Amino acid sequence: MFHSDSPDATREWATQFALSLEKPVIVALYGDLGAGKTVIAQAIAATLGVTATVTSPTFTLINEYDLPGGSILFHVDCYRLQDPEPEAVALGLEELFDLGIVLIEWADRIASLLPNERVDVELQDAGPGNRRITMTDLRPPGDRKYVAPTNL
Repeated sequence: MFHSDSPDATREWATQFALSLEKPVIVALYGDLGAGKTVIAQAIAATLGVTATVTSPTFTLINEYDLPGGSILFHVDCYRLQDPEPEAVALGLEELFDLGIVLIEWADRIASLLPNERVDVELQDAGPGNRRITMTDLRPPGDRKYVAPTNL
């Protein structure tokens, strides 16, 4: 578990986390509105080499970024889906799971579609301006290349 006392600390955590990500991997981001899910996605994208401005795909639903080396980063936001699981299937979300690195904000809205092998990142309010970040790596032990920084 990691205690973040600022967006900068959250970005630093995400930067360290991003260094271990290799395709294919699904990162499911959980947390309330304003918890820092997009901050984490932006830091991961920047660390992986995305030079474009990364914003939450709240209305486009899926943003795609080419990464150096030929991989792809998919940034998904399920917040505005009216009927989340059927709409995610119609968007072809499951087809992305083997194609690159997939970051999914509001992953709880499509829980039954998520593969068992993924990395869950949960952000919880820990007081004004503070967040508790918990990473749970659900991939087989041989596929885990990272131990998240902790400070709690």
